[in-house]
Parts: sequence; structure tokens; C-alpha cells
Amino acid sequence: MNVHFIAIGGSAMHNLAIALHKKGVTVTGSDDEIFEPSKSRLAAHGLLPEREGWYESNIHEGIDAVILGMHAKADNPELLKATKLGLRIFSYPEYLYEQSKDRTRVVIGGSHGKTTITAMILHAAQESGVDCDYMVGAQLEGFDVMVRLSENAKFMILEGDEYLTSPIDRRPKFHLYYPDVALLSGIAWDHINVFPTFENYVSQFTKFIELISPDGTLIWCREDEELQKICPSSRKDIRLLPYSWPDYRIENGITIIRFDNKEYPLQIFGKHNLLNLSGACLVCNTMGISDRQFWSSMKRFKGASKRLERVGENKSTSIFKDFAHSPSKLMATLKAVKDQYPGQKLVACMELHTFSSLSKEFLGHYKGCMDAADIAIVYFNPHAIQLKNLPPITPEQVKEGFGNSALEVFTDSGLLRDRLLSEIWKQKNLLMMSSGNFDGINLEELAKSIL
Repeated sequence: MNVHFIAIGGSAMHNLAIALHKKGVTVTGSDDEIFEPSKSRLAAHGLLPEREGWYESNIHEGIDAVILGMHAKADNPELLKATKLGLRIFSYPEYLYEQSKDRTRVVIGGSHGKTTITAMILHAAQESGVDCDYMVGAQLEGFDVMVRLSENAKFMILEGDEYLTSPIDRRPKFHLYYPDVALLSGIAWDHINVFPTFENYVSQFTKFIELISPDGTLIWCREDEELQKICPSSRKDIRLLPYSWPDYRIENGITIIRFDNKEYPLQIFGKHNLLNLSGACLVCNTMGISDRQFWSSMKRFKGASKRLERVGENKSTSIFKDFAHSPSKLMATLKAVKDQYPGQKLVACMELHTFSSLSKEFLGHYKGCMDAADIAIVYFNPHAIQLKNLPPITPEQVKEGFGNSALEVFTDSGLLRDRLLSEIWKQKNLLMMSSGNFDGINLEELAKSIL
């Protein structure tokens, strides 16, 4: 079996390439630019392309399948030649479905919490001895790759992203997985460059529910207003399982779950994560994992990368990094840290990095999102706006959008770093939130300097 990846350097793509390589498939690939950690990980497995760029010579009749990444364009010369030769061309999600047709497919969808819930399920399955193939959107402790494809696993656990499938397939990725068991964590408008209205965005989740297998299961968060509107009356031929918060308390900075007269102290925290846990538990039940097995395993769950990940701490200060960038994620993450450390002040810093967040029309959706912070800071790079071909925005417009006159706005990452280092940190925590990297700020080094 010979498989060629067009745009092999992507976060998901390079993990799938490594997974197939480990399975014994002959893997080749190309990309016009490959960043870390993809570059080192591909090199370690002998899969790093010898040169960057797209070359028709990479494509030949001996290739059994071409996997097309979202980063490639529709006029990519390798794609055009593969089409001309009549080779089988798959998008990333199409190929994952092909590999999981004989598995029970579990798909985790929603505007937020997908990676964390998927990570919880995989952690519990691993500790309970349940064999799973999977695709998850972050590096997890105890798992060497983000994609696993085996011969004998009974379950395929898929993080179901609603973004587009490929440059030549405009369907949301999670529409291609056809779940037997599905979970929806909530709906909050995102990806406005693809879904221009909220109604259009919600309709993608309605369609996802329609694609669940007959006699399948839909697990959904009953605390989400939008899911309350579409889930209860969605399907008569599937099992509907709503979930809410478990019984818990916070003691000395530790969240403790109470279940069946037993207590389970957690290493993670936040009300949004408690909802994630409840949903993950119901999914695990469908896989034969008992409630006690699940809650016992969660005592050792440390979370997914960049999901309220602790970068450093001392006796008076804790520093976290988080993937939060949309309004609902910001509010949930700020509330989690404030609830967990009620006696301490919070400095919250977020980066406007995505197409939606950098859009002038979308800024108003952030109103009040940073109000829970004692010091609220927003960073954006005007050059990133140019690269996305968006109209420029000003710090004043950002302040107006967030509805916070005390908001500090930075457009220079060096000045932002200096501002954070100048703060007096006694009895204060720092939360750095971005789907990017604040234009090269090393958060580990920043944490060491602060602490």
C-alpha cells in the first residue's frame, strides 16, 4: 500500500502519516512549509520530504491513495496530476472513515470541549483495557501520536471538527464520520468565514444529528441553550442521553467528585470541564466502561495539551495556557480559574488570532467576555489581519467590542511580554489564551521569569 500526503506538515495530517507508517504503509508526502513539532516528528520516522514545495514528479500510477490536506489549494499541481491520472483522492476525514467502517464510531462534536472530552474517553479506555483507534486534536500524555489505526480495535474515537473537509470538499469534517455514538457539547458561533450566519452554523449540527446511525446514541449537554432547542425532538430512532454537572465540591484548590458514596479528587478543574466529564462518562458507558471505572481513572487525568495546562507555579502564583479564543471559551476558562482560586486576582491575556476573532464585524460578540479578569489584556498582530485579507482593526475598536474600558490592548508581542514582566505577581494568577503563540512568546520562559 502506497499513500501520498499533499500538505503532510499539518497537525492532523502528519499524525495520520505517522500512524499509517507504523501500520506498515509506504508513506510519502509534500508541503510548501513545515513547522515544528511536525518537522521533527516526521523526520524521526523518516517521513520528512527532502525538499519543500509541490512537485508533479511526486505523483505516479503506483500510488494507491492520495490524502489531501486543508492547507493545499484547489490548483495544487500534485492534486491536478493525481486527478488526471485517476488516482483515489481522499480528504483527511474521508480516509479516517474508510479506515473505521468496521468499527463502532464514536464522534465528539460541539463548538468547545471536543479535544478534552475525547482525551478523557481515551484515558479511561486505556486504563480500563478497552482497545480503541482514535483521532484527537492535541498531544495527550501516554499517547505517542494523535492518530491510531490498528487492525483489531472495536471502537474508533473521533474528534468531530465542524470546519471544512478540504479545498475541494466544502462539507464540515464531522459530516463524513457517520457516528454510531455521538456527543454534542454545545453550540457557539464560530468560523464566520465559512458559516456567515448563526443559523447556518447551527444547521451544521442539525445535519450531524441526522447522520447518526439508526438505533445509535446522541449524548448532549442539557445546559446548552442551543442544544436544548434541537436535540430533544431531533430523532425518534436513536437513544437520547442528556447530561449535566456531576456532584462536586472544591476544597483547598482541588475539585472533588462525589459519586455513589465515594470521592474522586481531580487534577483538572472548571465547571466546563465538569460538564465535559459527565459527557465523557456517558460515552464510556456505551463502550462497556462502568461509572466507577471512569471516575477512578479520572483521578489520574491531567488534561490535554493547552487546555488549562499549568505552565508553572509557586506558593502565590499559578500560570496557565489555554486554547480558548472564542467568546464562550474565554468566559468558561476565566470562570474556571476564578472559581478555583477565589482569594487571588487574575491577569487574563488573550490573542485575537482566528479569522472570526480578527473580523471587525465579530468583535461585538466578545462583549463582557473578559470582565471576570482583574486585569484584562488583548493582543493582536496587524500583519495577521493583512494575511487573512481582512479590513484593519484598531485597539479602540477592540476595546469597544469587548465593552471594557479598562482593557489593555497590545499589537507588539515584545511590549506585551515587558508588560507582564513588570506586574507585581504576589497573589495573582496568569492565564494566557490563544490558538496561536502570541507571535513567538515562549510561555515556559515567561513563566520562569515571572515565578
